[in-house]
Amino acid sequence: MTASFIKKAIFLTISLTTLCSSAFSDNVTNPKSFQITKNLSIFNAVVRELDMHYVDTIDYDKFFKKTIDGMLDKLDPYTDYYTEDDTEQLTFMTKGEYVGIGAVIVKKGKNIMIADLYEGKPAHKADIRVGDVIMEVDGKKVEGRTSEEVSSMLKGLKNSTIKIKLQRDNLQLTKEFLREKIHLNPVDYSTVLAPNVGYIRLGEFTEQSAQEFRTVVADMQKSNAIQSLIIDVRNNGGGLVDEAVKILGFFLPKGTVVAYTKGKNKQSDRTYKTPLEPQFPNMKLVVLTNRLSASASEILAGAIQDLDRGLVVGERTYGKGLVQSVHPIPFNGNVKVTIAKYYIPTGRCIQAIDYSQRNEDGSVGRIPDSLTTVFKTTNGRVVRDGGGILPDTLTSDDKKWNIAHYIYMQNMYFDFVNEYVKKHSTIARPEVFALDSTDFNDFKDYLLKQKFTYTSQSEKAFDELMEVVSLEGYDKSATAELEALKLKLKPDVSKNIADNATKIREYLSIEIVKRYYFQKGVIQYYMDKDDEVKVALALLNNTTKFKEMLSEK
Repeated sequence: MTASFIKKAIFLTISLTTLCSSAFSDNVTNPKSFQITKNLSIFNAVVRELDMHYVDTIDYDKFFKKTIDGMLDKLDPYTDYYTEDDTEQLTFMTKGEYVGIGAVIVKKGKNIMIADLYEGKPAHKADIRVGDVIMEVDGKKVEGRTSEEVSSMLKGLKNSTIKIKLQRDNLQLTKEFLREKIHLNPVDYSTVLAPNVGYIRLGEFTEQSAQEFRTVVADMQKSNAIQSLIIDVRNNGGGLVDEAVKILGFFLPKGTVVAYTKGKNKQSDRTYKTPLEPQFPNMKLVVLTNRLSASASEILAGAIQDLDRGLVVGERTYGKGLVQSVHPIPFNGNVKVTIAKYYIPTGRCIQAIDYSQRNEDGSVGRIPDSLTTVFKTTNGRVVRDGGGILPDTLTSDDKKWNIAHYIYMQNMYFDFVNEYVKKHSTIARPEVFALDSTDFNDFKDYLLKQKFTYTSQSEKAFDELMEVVSLEGYDKSATAELEALKLKLKPDVSKNIADNATKIREYLSIEIVKRYYFQKGVIQYYMDKDDEVKVALALLNNTTKFKEMLSEK
């Protein structure tokens, strides 16, 4: 038994004893206290028996981590336990920074491979490349380690030296350089799309998001006299709500209520008001959203919609209206707890899933539209709660799971482009890059040579259907029909490539552009093909239509 475990076991026993003692006096009159006391006592007894009698050695750190994770998993996806080793992960979530090399790694087979690089960061400056296989970090072999373990090895103190041994094709390389504090700019990209129309893409809401946002918009206003702005929060999973509130304050009068929270305890109740006089009070706004826009993104989009300050374009948002608060616990850990729900100016809650109401199998579902409530914006427009933010202009969703998706899931674009970059030292700028027919045909040949195939979700569902059909005896009476359906669902790779060539070209082009111009290049490449951006531009350029939509009831 380790000294670490003895300390934890003593602490746990003392804690349990204290809790049990404090609850014992009132557990007769307080059923909840009795439940807590009883179950903590049971847990303490189970751990004691395991420690004395279990046949194999138990890794208690992992054991307790999994136990706590399993317990929290029954609540909601956002209530989490962070050990002392996870502190850096928690810091990265809130501050958008960590100390490391500025690379994304992935485990592919037995290898740990560089999957992506951040432009201008240490790994990029040291000429580490996507596709390089990591062999050693600071003299320690990575073979047999998880990607999380190797990620921890790559991190360290600011300005500390790191030595990485890499395999690149048949070459073994050693790179030695300094770790740096990696700060990811919350503004992924900004540009002037059309006369007087600016565009800014927010990747997350971390510390300094509002400051970065204001600087970029002010620069576009000064240099190009923009009068309209597209704020893109697609794929933005949220972050610090205070930063979203500050951004809203650039466009709304000082003291405007843009959100508030309600929880079990009064300490969890809070009202969010814009803190300063607006810097851009007359700028026309369109916010772009999709199904992955969540939390702070939804507050920003929802407040602009509720207050009729601008229009929302895109897909219905994720529907995360839950508030988390981080609380320190013993041994330098933290627990992130859902403490309240967010409400936006009309009074509606954007939370789409009720985690307190679970089905018998433990699953949860979205709140049905029939149970949502109608609210009205400042101008009297009808909006609803319980399902994220429904855009004022809802764009069509063509994100089908066709062969292009399955090629991506098997890393075939990634592997092909690893070879592509060896033959092409440069490519055209992202805005004008176009995949030529020769390269596309090479990719098709590559897929066929690799004997690429896949099992679709439809095939998996068919196998499950056949089990039920067999149990109910329909397999004999409907043999011909079932066989015909089975053949229909089986992928014809060559035909499916031809039928979905446009989407495959798009995915392949994005992977190529990313290697040369990073994530910013991908945004630039896709900009003139982006249907939501086209819709937003059309609305901003049609003042009459824009005003009509804001006043429709």
